[in-house]
Amino acid sequence: MLTPDTTEIKPLERRVDTVLKVDSADGDSFLLAIEAQTRRAPDKETTWAYYVAYLRAKFNLPVLLVAVCRNRATATWAAGPFECRVGSWPTQVTRPFVLGPQNVSEIDDESMVARHPALATFAAIVHSESRNSSAILKLIAHGMRSLDKATAMYWCEFLEVGLEDTPARETWRELEKMVATYFPGRGTLFEETYLEGKAKGEAGGKAQGVLRVLEVRGIAVPDEARERIAGCTDLPRVDDWLDRVGGVERVEELFSEE
Repeated sequence: MLTPDTTEIKPLERRVDTVLKVDSADGDSFLLAIEAQTRRAPDKETTWAYYVAYLRAKFNLPVLLVAVCRNRATATWAAGPFECRVGSWPTQVTRPFVLGPQNVSEIDDESMVARHPALATFAAIVHSESRNSSAILKLIAHGMRSLDKATAMYWCEFLEVGLEDTPARETWRELEKMVATYFPGRGTLFEETYLEGKAKGEAGGKAQGVLRVLEVRGIAVPDEARERIAGCTDLPRVDDWLDRVGGVERVEELFSEE
């Protein structure tokens, strides 16, 4: 006999690509759990079932699982159904709503991006392996300029996540000009830019701390050294200066170990 306790004791990271709450015109709300699926993955049979069950229990709303696929073979597989069954009796059935090359057209109208940014983003992922991929991405980038900043940032980064390790992803990264992240841990351009800016901000604050300690200790700081300290954005280096500034007699000693 197995334990009936279904409590999760050990933390295990499970992350849906994105989850959106939709409030429809007729007053019924539901969740969209969106997964950019680039290839067949055997573990998705259980992972997707978990996503749906967890979101349904947490938010007490129906869940529509959407799989965005880049090729027909993946789209055919992703449609399922994926069943948890004993004998002929299915206890749970997961049937994703699939967007793929067979049912999503290529975007060739920039105004479509402004009207339907989500659909335009999905279309760019779906057709990222087509010969027109670069042209589509450029059109998407231009169209995103008409959106408010938060919306543009969100869908721009979702597109990068969806493109994963494809050549199209590098093309898209060249087109991105935003500075925030909605997808932590995914290594997107937004995240790299955000973390770099955060580190620079921390370095700047600590650099001012180094200068303040030198001032309090009465150590002369020539203009060249002051500019060097204040302008440093290398956080480990500034941390090193901050660790050693209490023991130096001349500001030049801070730079001696570099």
